[in-house]
Amino acid sequence: MHTLFSIIAEFTADLRAQKLRVFLTTFGIVWGTVALIVLVAFGMGFKKQTAANMHGMGESISIAWAARTAKPYQGFGTGRQLNFIEEDVAFITSQVPEIRAISPEYINDETVPVRVGDNILNPAITGVIPIYSTMRNINPEMGGRFINDHDVQLRRRVVVLGNKVKDFLFGQTDAIGRTILVGSTPFTVIGVMTKKTQPSSYHTRDQNRIFIPSATYTGLFGATHLNDIIFTPKDPMQSEAVGIHVREALAGKYKFDPTDKDAIWIWDTAEFDKFSVNFFLALNIFLGIIGGFTLGVGGIGVANIMFVVVQERIKEIGIKRAVGARRSTIMAQFFTETFFIMAIGSSIGFLIAFGIIQVLQMLPIKEYVGVPEFSMEVAFIAMGVLSSIGLAAGLLPARRAANLDVVECLRA
Repeated sequence: MHTLFSIIAEFTADLRAQKLRVFLTTFGIVWGTVALIVLVAFGMGFKKQTAANMHGMGESISIAWAARTAKPYQGFGTGRQLNFIEEDVAFITSQVPEIRAISPEYINDETVPVRVGDNILNPAITGVIPIYSTMRNINPEMGGRFINDHDVQLRRRVVVLGNKVKDFLFGQTDAIGRTILVGSTPFTVIGVMTKKTQPSSYHTRDQNRIFIPSATYTGLFGATHLNDIIFTPKDPMQSEAVGIHVREALAGKYKFDPTDKDAIWIWDTAEFDKFSVNFFLALNIFLGIIGGFTLGVGGIGVANIMFVVVQERIKEIGIKRAVGARRSTIMAQFFTETFFIMAIGSSIGFLIAFGIIQVLQMLPIKEYVGVPEFSMEVAFIAMGVLSSIGLAAGLLPARRAANLDVVECLRA
């Protein structure tokens, strides 16, 4: 303990004697710490926002469409049109246990007007079941709800509005409980979709749709064929294999070649998630390397200064060694002084970086590139890099001081 207090006293005295040198050295650590934390935090924020944007359509979902066969099979020629029916959902569920959730989807091609007073719109009318809400991130605003099982079973004339449809039909007034006309049929509004970011879609953006129970849809429009089937695998990393199993199951039912991808088109959105994981891992490593190099420059500055300090204090080192100080004591002294400088610079850098991140979070950039996010992950990365650079910057000068010849030190 006495040795530690002695080292702190000597370090404090050196700070006072060499204010400019210490300031410039510390500034390098401060700047490097700020660069590292802000860059890594920005990469984390960008990753999080991109994931949120891409999952606006749904997380790890696959959409299957029935199309035309492109390969002859068991006496059937090519070009045969396939069509999904609602019973296919139960069939797929029984044949492919790797599926976590599945939903049929009917879509009207924007040919039926929807009216409230003089406001008339032609949105995409979508017939679905309750699980569709969870799968496709259709979350109702406070005070409303999505379609439930009773709505489907009783063929209720209830509707959930996309947020843009609601704004067009009702403006800023509350829509819950009010009536709209779908064609000439009245429907009661039970929910309005919460606004969300959706950069991609397979028919139209959800904000431009209205959602009604699937049974009500078939009764209203006389539909017998589904537009598509949506399913989510239990393990997103196995989504490609699950898609193959779905096609094989349908191939057995509809008699087409299981390898005929043109017969059943499947859009596996989890493929982007796999790409995204690798892309953002590489991006964050790249940003971390840039920040690490910037901090490394500051670490080199600290090492150079400590070499100068060793040179300036050769006589002091010689006297300490002559009166019995061990090499390990001399090494610990300079090593500790290096870490003091690193600790002061990194602490200031942490505070500045935190302030910059807080300011950036106020800017309207979240929907585009996200905002820097100061998290424990960012803090651990910064501490790991700082510790490594501090170890490298302090070890060489400390070893040089400990290995100096006592006689040469005294002679100097």
